[in-house]
Amino acid sequence: MQPSLIVHGGAWDIPDDAIEACNTGCRNALAAGWSILSKGGSALDAIEASIIVLEDDPVFDAGYGSHLNLDGQVECDAIVMDAVTLRAGSAAGLQRIKNPIRLARKIWEECPHMMLVAQGAERFAQKSGLPLCDPAELISPAEHAAWLQCREDEHAAEHHRGHEQGTVGAVAMDRDGRLFAATSTGGTCCKLPGRVGDSPLIGCGCYADAEAGGVSCTGYGEAIMKITMAKTAADFLRRNPHFDERGSGVVLANRDIRDDSASAKRAAQDAVALLAQRGKGTGGLILLDRNGTPAFAFNTPRMAYGYVAPNNAFFTSV
Repeated sequence: MQPSLIVHGGAWDIPDDAIEACNTGCRNALAAGWSILSKGGSALDAIEASIIVLEDDPVFDAGYGSHLNLDGQVECDAIVMDAVTLRAGSAAGLQRIKNPIRLARKIWEECPHMMLVAQGAERFAQKSGLPLCDPAELISPAEHAAWLQCREDEHAAEHHRGHEQGTVGAVAMDRDGRLFAATSTGGTCCKLPGRVGDSPLIGCGCYADAEAGGVSCTGYGEAIMKITMAKTAADFLRRNPHFDERGSGVVLANRDIRDDSASAKRAAQDAVALLAQRGKGTGGLILLDRNGTPAFAFNTPRMAYGYVAPNNAFFTSV
């Protein structure tokens, strides 16, 4: 199999002055993941490496630089999912884990459960050899300043670079055809303590099935949860491209059934359309189909994303 990798840094109203930083962050994430995949490494190692780069970059709402909750604290969530076994590792409400994706992987590898939260998740992290950090280490100056503005004034989107739309994610396929998807987030700004959104929930913020593909979502979490958007997009990937869009079973004679790119793109677009129509929300997603074909879609003003083209060149955009 030809390795494949796609990443995102969130779908939101990204301001002009953040475009360069978002592009750079996505490019750095691709470089970290592709350095593994191009040498025959695993998709799991690749998505972990890519997301760690995004978590460490304060321009994105994950890890360091996460939005603060109403009490001025960071609470992070992350998930990783294996397309072959359908097993996931997920963690939520983390306050002392520098890179939440590392704990999600540990849960996938070592835990009999698929999801742990808050103090229980952090106790498992210690038992698994992951160090705990000071919660203050996750707070960036920009997000602390934004939280102060919201506390002293009315909570408003203009105080935050990402507001409610920021999350990071990656989907990768390695030479062996093994497919993994992952998502990591700091959640929404000024959220109630204990709030968990779509990101760490299997089928909502992330999903991977070897029979369909892998998906990572971003956007307004409660709306994404309503339509289980990641699973919905994966199910759309199962559709037979022989049939017309009305689902009547009529063969489209002029459609090239080998056009994986069109089929993957349509699945992404239809999932985001459903998000708007039934979920009444905004957001976006990235995906790889079961053959490693990348696609993306969003209904926000902008989304930060990047993928590795068939010629191994990096493409990023906002």
